Amino acid sequence: MKILKPARRVDAVPQVNVAELVAQGVQGVIIDLDNTLTEWNENHLCPEIACWLEELKCHGIKLCILSNNKEKRVQTFAETCGATYISNARKPRRRGFLRAMSLLGTTPENTVVIGDQVFTDVLGGNRSGLYTILVNPISRREFIGTRLVRRLERLVLRERQPRRWRKRFFRQKTKEGQP
Repeated sequence: MKILKPARRVDAVPQVNVAELVAQGVQGVIIDLDNTLTEWNENHLCPEIACWLEELKCHGIKLCILSNNKEKRVQTFAETCGATYISNARKPRRRGFLRAMSLLGTTPENTVVIGDQVFTDVLGGNRSGLYTILVNPISRREFIGTRLVRRLERLVLRERQPRRWRKRFFRQKTKEGQP
């Protein structure tokens, strides 16, 4: 289960401190698009995230958008941000992450992955030996398949407290009169 655990969790992308990334020697950021940088299937960039992206550029940190979405969608957004991109990435496969590092000219030791999904961004990043940061999704509106996977993600992220969950579950059953 360790492979499904992010190295760090924050509420939103702007909470990732760029100065800390620089101090840690980060030279490249691989970032998800939908519900990480913008709402699912939207093209606008909120001012806080736009400022954060500008701060990355000011510190010389390169950016690559890695998305499972289609070429046209990702390309349009990446051009707005001035970032390189990979669409149809088939995350969590490592190939997209390795290709992104090649485009950025970085290595696993100096690259960070930021995304909103455990089973794509975190799993793929961890499998590729990268430092992973999980953010909360920007919006609840998303692809139907993603909504179903979110339920499993909640279980994985709570995995550190299974005993309490089991005790609560069995206590409920007892209260209902079941053995």
